[in-house]
Amino acid sequence: MVTTDYHEPVLLAETLGQLDLKSGSVIIDGTLGGGGHAEAILDHTGPDGILIGLDLDSDAIREAATRLRGYGERVRLFQSSFRRIDDIAAEIAPTSIDGIVLDLGVSSHQLDAPERGFRFGTTGDPGSVASESPLDMRMDGLGDRPPASSLLATWSAEKLEKIFSKYGQLPGSRRLANGIIDRRKSEPLETAADLVHLIRELGIGRGRKHNPATLVFQALRIAVNDELGALEEGLQAAIRVLRPGGRLAVIAYHSLEDRLVKQTFRAAAKGCTCPPEWPACACGIEPTLKLLTRRPIVPDGGEIEKNPRARSARLRAAARLEAA
Repeated sequence: MVTTDYHEPVLLAETLGQLDLKSGSVIIDGTLGGGGHAEAILDHTGPDGILIGLDLDSDAIREAATRLRGYGERVRLFQSSFRRIDDIAAEIAPTSIDGIVLDLGVSSHQLDAPERGFRFGTTGDPGSVASESPLDMRMDGLGDRPPASSLLATWSAEKLEKIFSKYGQLPGSRRLANGIIDRRKSEPLETAADLVHLIRELGIGRGRKHNPATLVFQALRIAVNDELGALEEGLQAAIRVLRPGGRLAVIAYHSLEDRLVKQTFRAAAKGCTCPPEWPACACGIEPTLKLLTRRPIVPDGGEIEKNPRARSARLRAAARLEAA
């Protein structure tokens, strides 16, 4: 098959194992990227397994279509958010869904494309900034959502502080928010360099081991794309469309994502929401998932050495209960 360096799939063998793939399985890859996980899934579900791939990024769809063209009609691709998994599944009904994989975050290709504005450092020099990179950060690039530069130009100090604190867990969030308000009175913040220079001028995160701009860019990206809202909706949609016994595997890269996945899985595995002191259940909510990973699966040293961006990956998996 066609190979590509568009994106190195993380925790590949572990993800395939959790999905319990069989010949003829119908699998949704809700975060298609360059098709690394998808290609392996197709190889393990041949000769007649189906791969349904979703991605907001049109570049990813084109790249995956090239990579997976040898699988013919076994591949069905949609430019869509995984929050619409149930809508996509309805389009291909009455096919049952045997497994779903979500590899969250930003692909290596998106990070390395300066015009997308997801990163601030230039290759080979961690102290430099990509001065020409626009503050865009939209996953789809379609203009349906305002870019990061628009958020910085229009949001209040209170709203900016909230996203830096909540999504970036950034010390000095209020100082940065106020600094943005002051700076935009005289000049707009339009490039990665503009924002990084301001962070340095304000002394945000001074003395930290890691560059505080990483947290700022992470927070903006999450806000621009409503990533946590999409994840919450996408997890619930995935649970709904899985057949009994179907598997859901999710790879998260920061604590906010991983916490949401963990809480969603645990709530679905518990079912009843009544206070524990009540003598009997009154809510009638039945468990819908069985946890397959009590603790997240993490990359080993060999994978991290080969692909440093895998270091923060956490894989959790669950199975749809037969009774559900």
